Amino acid sequence: MLVLGVESSCDETGLALYDTERGLLAHALHSQIAMHQEYGGVVPELASRDHIRRAIPLLRQTLEDAHVQAQEIDAIAYTQGPGLAGALLVGASVACGLGLALDKPVLGIHHLEGHLLSPLLASKPPRFPFIALLVSGGHTQLMRVDGVGRYELLGETLDDAAGEAFDKSAKLLGLGYPGGPAISRLAEFGDPAAYQLPRPMLHSKNLDFSFSGLKTAVLTVVKQHGSNGANICEQDKANIARGFVDAIVDVLVAKCMTALKQTNLKRLVIAGGVGANAQLRAALDAAAAKRRYEVFYPELQFCTDNGAMIAFAGAMRLREQPDAARKEYGFGVRPRWPLDELRPPQG
Repeated sequence: MLVLGVESSCDETGLALYDTERGLLAHALHSQIAMHQEYGGVVPELASRDHIRRAIPLLRQTLEDAHVQAQEIDAIAYTQGPGLAGALLVGASVACGLGLALDKPVLGIHHLEGHLLSPLLASKPPRFPFIALLVSGGHTQLMRVDGVGRYELLGETLDDAAGEAFDKSAKLLGLGYPGGPAISRLAEFGDPAAYQLPRPMLHSKNLDFSFSGLKTAVLTVVKQHGSNGANICEQDKANIARGFVDAIVDVLVAKCMTALKQTNLKRLVIAGGVGANAQLRAALDAAAAKRRYEVFYPELQFCTDNGAMIAFAGAMRLREQPDAARKEYGFGVRPRWPLDELRPPQG
């Protein structure tokens, strides 16, 4: 089965073709980072307009790279939510319009399910069941994953997610947008002993997260310098960044190890944009090796939003429930869509 995936939930436009026999055939991605940088964050109206401009050229590129004709597509999967309403509507309209034109069935996919399943695209994919740490944008969640659609929420963010804390703290340091990669790179040059920032909920008796206090601690340190982040010397910025990243990593690693111990599972999967963080990967690898756990990551190109994960998630659902995609082209989107509302495919 050949599935086209369409992703447009925020500021990346992604198209991909996944074949259940041959694997990922091609994918194309356009990031809007350069456009949003001058505003310090994503502007929803601009994001929606850019998706409109990019979707069809990226579709043509994907078909050409895969050496596939549009009529060969068996089904079309698109991100139905969660995300920015206007951006989601662009992808949904493209997918459903194409489905109508080609007389092909369409299937709405949960964006976070795409991230959860993206490590299965790797050359050495994990086997079910596993614990998944989902760290994507406004989401930080620990899930038990027993199969496609079989997800149990173990812990989640109570306020700021890890990704939000990265971006907000980077902004306090004058690092611009997107802040996550910038603060991580800067942290590599920092002194780990310079700032001991709080580890929120590190010793709580649950698997929930809270990072707003850490962001506030960064703000307090910046104010102690008597200036805004742009005027702090580069070494001090690096030291603050190192203290911040070490605090986030310590909490995430500790919660992951606790989740594995409590469930008696041996496999941990990391999904989402923060999963690309080099410090987090190194710390998780070390902690897992010590306890004889296995850790799996998506390929770096699939950590951020992309069409490949949507095509793959669609293919996995259709493998278990071939009639999940339908030739019904009136569409709606779900900007807010809790992952625990998903149900397993009914084969």
